[in-house]
Amino acid sequence: MKRKWTLFVSILMVLLLAATGCGSTNGASGDATKDPIKIGWIGSLTGDQAPWGKCESQTVQMLIDETNANGGVLGRQLELVALDTKGDANEAVNAVKRLVSQDKVCAILGPNASAQALAITGVLESAGVSDIATVATNPKITVKDDGSVNKYNFRVCFTDPYQGSVAAGYAADVLKYKNAAILYDVASDYSQGFMQYFIETFEAKGGTIVAKEAFKAGDTDFRPQLTKIKKANPDVILMPYYYKEVALSANQARDLGITATLMGGDGWPSDTLFEMAGKSLEGSYVVNHFDYNDPEVKPLTEAYIAKYGTTPEINCYMVHDAYKVLLAAIEKAGSADPQAITDALTQVQVKGVTGTIKLGEKTHNPEGKEAAIQKIQLNPETGEYEYAFMQKYGAN
Repeated sequence: MKRKWTLFVSILMVLLLAATGCGSTNGASGDATKDPIKIGWIGSLTGDQAPWGKCESQTVQMLIDETNANGGVLGRQLELVALDTKGDANEAVNAVKRLVSQDKVCAILGPNASAQALAITGVLESAGVSDIATVATNPKITVKDDGSVNKYNFRVCFTDPYQGSVAAGYAADVLKYKNAAILYDVASDYSQGFMQYFIETFEAKGGTIVAKEAFKAGDTDFRPQLTKIKKANPDVILMPYYYKEVALSANQARDLGITATLMGGDGWPSDTLFEMAGKSLEGSYVVNHFDYNDPEVKPLTEAYIAKYGTTPEINCYMVHDAYKVLLAAIEKAGSADPQAITDALTQVQVKGVTGTIKLGEKTHNPEGKEAAIQKIQLNPETGEYEYAFMQKYGAN
């Protein structure tokens, strides 16, 4: 009799737990639609890329706070789960595994770097959760070598081929340069992709690559490569890598008496760049995603400064647009279901601070975005170096 009674109580408890939703965090209501919608973010909070990652994660938190203060989305609050990749591809994979399996995020924003964005592709596909990269420009992130799209990889920035072609086109067609040299990071997918398409476009426009020298990220002495480049007497030197090495190599180039124009891409912009090498970079050209002085950009800049007390990096603006696209997709999907959100990402269009964002179904890249060509110059009124907008320019 005792055993029967115990069995009866056990069955009753199971039925009660099922009825009240034991897996819910909302008590007896069991209404999961009232739980916060979790959004993941990955990026470098430590290491050389930390200035970008810190700015990016802070921007997402600021935007989520703003959304929550205005009532959230779909009647629910948002919750950010931000994880540090330490600038490492393996750490990025581990972070995404945790976000999709433990934290149960509906989608992920970031990372900034191409190598990390490439590394997480398999995890995203296995989990059926989408990622929107911010400044990861390698074309293989969204489109495979066979031309098929990576189903769960998206981005709001243009690609390495695009900015490489823009840089070459501007150098040849606008600046009228005939001879170009290249100093690149042999260990960087970003650097090599940028370089490849610069070469193809520059040569197609009648230009000549007179020198091509390599280094590896972490190197601090670029004089041997720059000495060879100096002998080639180029009109312009392409430096398609990140701000730390840009600053070091630019200073050393000027120390060697190299007067050629320096040119780079979206890996350059950082306040640290001017602190390290402002004078050496004066007169250089940068292919960027937007103009910092655009009136539509300034409100975000001011909001970030008001909250964090410092000028934002490029990542602030890029992750702003990625967040807006994700928010629109969640609203379009009408739920926090990861697959529904994935399906909606190519069905929405948003007006961002870097332009109008519409992700292509066959590429998962923003369609029709032009680059902003900027020139580094000294502002005589402030005594500080700045990016002066020259023009919008598209690859052709």
